[in-house]
Amino acid sequence: MDLATALGYARTHPRCVIVTLKADGRPQSSNVFQWTDADGVVRVSLTDDRAKTRNLRRDPRVSLHVVADDFWSYVVLEGEASLTPVAQDPHDATVDALVAYYRGSVGEHPDWDDYRRAMVADRRLLLEVRPTYAYGMVRR
Repeated sequence: MDLATALGYARTHPRCVIVTLKADGRPQSSNVFQWTDADGVVRVSLTDDRAKTRNLRRDPRVSLHVVADDFWSYVVLEGEASLTPVAQDPHDATVDALVAYYRGSVGEHPDWDDYRRAMVADRRLLLEVRPTYAYGMVRR
């Protein structure tokens, strides 16, 4: 499967499973929502205290298994993780990036000030992946 087809699929299917590697080499997976922008960068909002975040800091290799409602259609995007700093202030660059992520994936928030405060309180950051390889099966 070519990367352009896989990224197009990801743009219309936000649910995925993120797979990272534990310290002992076994996979660790979590259900997450992703947003793939027009430039092909896949973003996932994470919290600082989760296993997947610790795993990505230790080993940036990541796979995102993007699924459809029919269960049979899927793509897997592979690449290396880039993590933003943890949100520290409602108006820092990380929170601005989280606002862009929210707008791109959901739309407008009813209270951006509250959202910005929550991103700091939750110790949120963004995972950014520019996939280098993709495979899967897209049913038409």
